[in-house]
Amino acid sequence: MAVRASREILIDATPDVVLDALADIEAIPTWSSVHKHARVIDRYDDGRPHHVAVTVKVLGLVDHEVLEYHWGRDWVVWDAERSPQQHAQHVEYTVRPEAGKTRLRFDITMEPSAPLPEFLIKRAKRTVLQAATEGLRQHVMRVARPDA
Repeated sequence: MAVRASREILIDATPDVVLDALADIEAIPTWSSVHKHARVIDRYDDGRPHHVAVTVKVLGLVDHEVLEYHWGRDWVVWDAERSPQQHAQHVEYTVRPEAGKTRLRFDITMEPSAPLPEFLIKRAKRTVLQAATEGLRQHVMRVARPDA
């Protein structure tokens, strides 16, 4: 059964700064509590990551994933190859300017490889949403305003 979660936040930076932070794959473990390792396998001609290898840990479950990224002017999506912990994963970040800031929307759909109790799914959603939004916001603010 697919699990879906989403969250929107406002970040005090431009959409380009937010997308650049998402493209800085090697920095992801510094701001995302679920990512233990991340590296770019290959890149598009413009330098953006295309395939990425990550190690994630959520609720004590470790997974090694290969992600395929696709980039747009105001979005980035990735899909994970099948792994020991999940049959599928699709993530979307969309950004849009709003009053001198950026409205960020994060959506994730994943299909675990085994059924999980609802209370574990809820805890995992909270952990992933926190890392993907608040962790990113804090990272962007450190990069965009290093003196603050």
